[in-house]
Amino acid sequence: MGKAVEITDANFSEIIASNKSVMIDFWAEWCGPCQMIKPVVEEMAGEFEGQALVGKLDVDSNPQVSAQFGIRSIPTLLFFKDGVLVDKVVGAAAKNTLTAKLQGAL
Repeated sequence: MGKAVEITDANFSEIIASNKSVMIDFWAEWCGPCQMIKPVVEEMAGEFEGQALVGKLDVDSNPQVSAQFGIRSIPTLLFFKDGVLVDKVVGAAAKNTLTAKLQGAL
C-alpha cells in the first residue's frame, strides 16, 4: 500500500520535476481540518501508486515552498502536471473532489 511522501523545502524541486503528476497536501499538526483529510490523502497515495505521486508538506517546517505558492490557509492541496501547477483546492474537500482533480492532472 502506498504512503504519502513527505515533501520538504529541500526535496520539492526534485519531486515536482519527476515525470509524474503530483498532489501536495499543505498541512500542519495543529490544524483540525488537516487531520480530517489526512486518512483520505493516505488512501489516495495507495490508490494512485504508480500513476501519480501524493505528498504532504508541513507548512511549519517548510516555509519556503509555502511562501512560494502563497499558502495562507490550510489544508491547501496543489495539483501539478509536468512540473506545472494545474489545480488547487483550499480547505478540507471530499475524497471524490480530490480524486477527480488528481485524475484531471494525469
